Amino acid sequence: MPPPPPRAGGPRDGVPTTVSGVVRRFLINPEGDVDGLLLADTTLVSFPPHIGNQVAAAIAPGDTVNVSGLAQPGGSLKARQIADAKNGRSIVDQPPPADAPRLPKSLAGVGLVKLNATGRVLRVTSAPRGEPDGVLLTDGTVIKLTPPAAAQFASLLQPGATIAAQGYGTRNRYGESLQATAFGTPGNLTVLYGNLPQ
Repeated sequence: MPPPPPRAGGPRDGVPTTVSGVVRRFLINPEGDVDGLLLADTTLVSFPPHIGNQVAAAIAPGDTVNVSGLAQPGGSLKARQIADAKNGRSIVDQPPPADAPRLPKSLAGVGLVKLNATGRVLRVTSAPRGEPDGVLLTDGTVIKLTPPAAAQFASLLQPGATIAAQGYGTRNRYGESLQATAFGTPGNLTVLYGNLPQ
């Protein structure tokens, strides 16, 4: 599937961009790490999860932020620096130290729980090359799909569509996020990965 066409009226992908806006909410990945912000104008700001705790400690919903980064497919922004407009405190994306503790691969996913989600699509999320890879619902729930799975549901990956999903992920104080193992409309889910245990 080719990448989507460029957005009309927005910055070109990969171009350094700065946006300002009010933080509506934090976004998390299925592991529960803060890895994004939703601004009041529905701009999605993404950043690596290794700086998520710093962002959450420095900024709160309702704060106005200035974000510098690179424009991404679908009108989102990959943050390089996030600054609180009120006090100037900023977080800069830097690689984690080489000696930073990392979770062993054998423990990846050990804390995930089975989740169900139903709701209206607010935004479609995109993988780095621009292909759809999930949705953000109006209630803030993030549902992730692999790009090949997302391609099967192009008609549902539209703002305003009502969708349902089952999968594994995390619910915490910042929100809910899951990696879908079944996706579709309420009452009509398609299992994505063969026969999965119920």
